Amino acid sequence: MYNTKLLTVEDYEKFENLYNDFCSRAKTEYNFELEPLNYDDFLNSVENELIQCIILYDNHEPAGFLVYTTAISEAIELNIIHCSKTGTYLDYARELLNKFLELTKDLRKKKIVCYPMLGEQKSLIGVIVKLGFQFVGIEVLRFKMSGSNSKELFTRARIVEIPPRYQVVNWDNSYFEAAVNVIQESFKESSDALFDPRFKTIVGCRDILHKVVNDVYADFLPEATSVLLYEGKPVGFSFMNITGGSIVNIPLVGILQEHQGKGLSTIMLKHSMDELFENENLKKCITEINTTTETNNLQALRLYKNLGFLEDYSYPQAYLPIS
Repeated sequence: MYNTKLLTVEDYEKFENLYNDFCSRAKTEYNFELEPLNYDDFLNSVENELIQCIILYDNHEPAGFLVYTTAISEAIELNIIHCSKTGTYLDYARELLNKFLELTKDLRKKKIVCYPMLGEQKSLIGVIVKLGFQFVGIEVLRFKMSGSNSKELFTRARIVEIPPRYQVVNWDNSYFEAAVNVIQESFKESSDALFDPRFKTIVGCRDILHKVVNDVYADFLPEATSVLLYEGKPVGFSFMNITGGSIVNIPLVGILQEHQGKGLSTIMLKHSMDELFENENLKKCITEINTTTETNNLQALRLYKNLGFLEDYSYPQAYLPIS
């Protein structure tokens, strides 16, 4: 009854309506922050092997698809599972996932699979847990530039006075290798390393930071990326980038263990946010600042909420360990 296969040129004409159906529901049902690629750009990404797309046919008509990529990180990133009929979502998703596991069998001997189950994809937990996936809860927090009390909370934030011998400065490329070491030390035992094993090694963290500062993930904001110095040596970092010209994201905040517990992460983040708010060009276009943290990381949640971030929604970050 069902037929699953990799998307090829012969599917393009029939597949377009299904893809456009996904685009119309991406923000409302899957919590996409930005508009998905238009159809031509999507096909171009497939043809250039930046992404892979598995399509499901039901009675010879496209009814669902799954997109994944191996081009950006060391993990196999499962991006979206979309189906046209909600009533058959679980059945379609099961077929697509089985095909995905078949196609990635050899690759999964070396790489984990990560899958942020945004929006309606939460309903697939029962399906993928039977396939061996494990989960980390992720909380999305937003600082809204308008329509909330974020700015008021920011002005009342509790900030300790910076201790002697510490200093916060803006990013400079000369700090790159120090940042690699700080991020690796900060994240190697974190849940992030479960679904992105690059955090476990210096080489992996160097790749992550290379992509952060060279605009691979989003446009890097060196002017709003803070560096914490202790006696002139970098011991902490708060990175910022921007997507779509309006949404600022905090991808990484790390500080060496011996400097934790002093309120210094809050000082770094406030410095970054002050730099954003004082930059007239950025201030005009920014609609929000957002970040994510684990749902059980109470310390991080308190840090962000103290600075005016509000909890928006949570989702399961699924990962499949190396087989």
